[in-house]
Amino acid sequence: MIPEALGHRKPEPEIFHAAAAVAGTPLDGSWMIGDSAPADIRGARGVGARSVWVSGGRPWTERDYRPTLTTLDTATAVRRVIAG
Repeated sequence: MIPEALGHRKPEPEIFHAAAAVAGTPLDGSWMIGDSAPADIRGARGVGARSVWVSGGRPWTERDYRPTLTTLDTATAVRRVIAG
């Protein structure tokens, strides 16, 4: 799915709803794994999804919202989500 084809981009909620529809799953209980604080983490928060910020060693600087979890890399993020 290409966000621009939908006329929306993260963090707009429509892109998260469209992704859930394509996956055939509700957003309730979903996770967003990403490395962009404003697009991925703020976007997930806006639709009530949990989030994992892949920091790559960068410090978290946003004051208005926080990720559910933080990891250094994507593989660790996936393992943490699967582990529950």
